[in-house]
Amino acid sequence: MFCFVLCCFVLCCFVLFCFDSSLWLKPRPLSKDGAEPRPAGSAKEQRRLLPPLPYRYLVNQAGLCRDRTPFLVFMVPVAPRDAAAREAVRKTWGAPSQDTLTLFFTGLPVMGERRSLQEELEQESRLYADIIQVDFMDSYQNLTLKTLMMMKWLGAHCSNASFAMKVDADIFVNVFHLRDRLRTSPRLGFITGSVIRDGRPRRDPWSKWYLSKELYPEDSFPPYVSGAGYVFSLDLAGRIFWASRYVQVIPLEDVYVGLCLRVLGVRPVYSRSMLFLRNLFEIQNLKYDRCTFAKLVIVNKFKPSELLQVWPDFLEGHARC
Repeated sequence: MFCFVLCCFVLCCFVLFCFDSSLWLKPRPLSKDGAEPRPAGSAKEQRRLLPPLPYRYLVNQAGLCRDRTPFLVFMVPVAPRDAAAREAVRKTWGAPSQDTLTLFFTGLPVMGERRSLQEELEQESRLYADIIQVDFMDSYQNLTLKTLMMMKWLGAHCSNASFAMKVDADIFVNVFHLRDRLRTSPRLGFITGSVIRDGRPRRDPWSKWYLSKELYPEDSFPPYVSGAGYVFSLDLAGRIFWASRYVQVIPLEDVYVGLCLRVLGVRPVYSRSMLFLRNLFEIQNLKYDRCTFAKLVIVNKFKPSELLQVWPDFLEGHARC
C-alpha cells in the first residue's frame, strides 16, 4: 500500500511539473515583420497608447555588453545611500564572473543629501563601472519606473545576453543552482519566480500597497512574479518596455510587470523542485543552512553583514550537498 501511494504521489508531481513546464514552450510570437502583435489585454489596454517615458540615464554603462555576451545579467534596484548593500552583493553572489554581469540601478538622492551622495555615487561608479542612475527621485513609489528603465537599458545595451534577473539587494541568490537550471530553460517568452495568482488590490489608504479604484479599477491582478527576484529571457526586456505604453503606471512594480505580461500574452511560470514541488524562489526569510540553500534559487531578507558572513561557507561547501 505504501509503495502504491508513493507511486501515485510521484506521478502527480510529474504531471504537474510537465503541465507547468509546457507553458515555457509557448511564448507569444512576434509578427512576421518582427513587430509586437496587437496587445492581448483588455479592450481599454488595446486602444490606449501612453506617451514614452521622459527619463534619461545620468550615469550609464552603455558599453558593458559591447565586447561580451553575458549568459545572465543581474539587475539590482538600490537607493543611492545603499553602498554597503552594493558592496556585499559584489563580494558574494554578484561577484564578477565570465558568464554573469551585475548592475545596480538607482535614482536621485533626496534633496538634503543630493550633493554629497551624488559625488560618492559617481566616484563609486568610476571605481566599479556597475552603477546606472536615472534622473528621477529614488523612492519606493518610483520603483515601477526604475524597473521599466532597467528593461529599456537591457533592450538597448545588452540584448545579446541570454537571461536577466531583477533581484533586490537583500536577497541571497544561489547563482550556481540558478545557472544550472537556466541552461535548459527556454530562451524566448520565459519568465519565472514565485508566481502569485490570487493577488488583489489593497483599498486601505493607510496600506503601503494601497491602490485606488481610479488608478486600478479591477478587483484582482493577473498572475505576476514576486518582485523580490524573478528571471526572464532577454527578449522580454524590450517587449515589456513596449507593452508599458499600453499600461498605466502603478506603484507596485511586480504587479505592473504582470500587467505588461498580460498585454503580451505571456504567462509567468513557477520554479519548483521536481519531487516535492517546493518553490525555489523562497520569498520568506530562512535561517541559513548550507544544504537547504543549495536546493533553492533565492532566499529573502539578508542584511549586508549576513550575506558576507554566510557566503564563504556556502561557496566552499554547496557542491557537496
